[in-house]
Amino acid sequence: MFPCLNVLNCKLYFFTHICTVFRFIAKQSFLVNLAVAVVLVFLLGLLFFQSLGWLTHHGESLRVPSVVGKNVDSAVELLKDQGFDVIITDSLYNDSIPLNTVKKQLPDPGATVKVNRTVFLNVNPITLPMIEMPNLEGLSYRFAVDKLLKNHLQLGDTTYKPNFMKGSVLAQKYNGKDIPFGAKLRWGSKIDLVIGGGLEAVKIPVPDLTGMTVAQAKQLLTDKGIMLAAILSIETISDTANAYIFRQNPEVNNFDSTSNYIQPGQTMDIWIQPEPPVRDTLKVVKPDSLHIIKH
Repeated sequence: MFPCLNVLNCKLYFFTHICTVFRFIAKQSFLVNLAVAVVLVFLLGLLFFQSLGWLTHHGESLRVPSVVGKNVDSAVELLKDQGFDVIITDSLYNDSIPLNTVKKQLPDPGATVKVNRTVFLNVNPITLPMIEMPNLEGLSYRFAVDKLLKNHLQLGDTTYKPNFMKGSVLAQKYNGKDIPFGAKLRWGSKIDLVIGGGLEAVKIPVPDLTGMTVAQAKQLLTDKGIMLAAILSIETISDTANAYIFRQNPEVNNFDSTSNYIQPGQTMDIWIQPEPPVRDTLKVVKPDSLHIIKH
């Protein structure tokens, strides 16, 4: 009925609440709390920025010590004790410095850097690397030694054996045993060489190998300084070492039944079969029907 009265009541209600809020703000306790909060925030911010430099060591620096040539473990301990982080990188082996030794460092010794700076260490490996054995057989002594050194191996003992390949490598050995081409060895291993000494002036009767196994014949020929060359067979034989010899060249006797002679360092060929031969029934075998076996 009187719409203006409702509008007036609303305005009075709003004004009354506004006054209540201002009276609350005007109270002393609220102002004090607000002031304390502002001061506290200011002090915390000031403390944070003051401690930031301490936490990050802002403005502090260190001189990098020299660790080149030191043992890796000692170098790492020294650097960490002085406030540095350390990262180790391996490199190729250098035989001029000890194993597990620092070769290079970055930053360089004496450089001034920030605290907690990372120092990179380039080190010699802790163990000798593995390398492949080269093939020296058939090479002259001089070239064989040169090839050993180029492959980071050392010359061990040198022995001479009667052989027509005078001055050439007959065998390569490691720790007293034959070592094949491509076998893995430690850097700096010593390799023994067996060198052909030429034919001896002395002559010995040709040994009779007929009826022996290949293994027995090899041992006998080795003891006499004679090399076993070709091993031939009429049929395929799986176990060559235990096969039997039924023919040899040179033969024990000449055509006139006189003894045949051979010099240490010369070679012999043999023919083999699975069963022991019967001497009375030995047959002449045509060369084109033979299998050549590498020994």
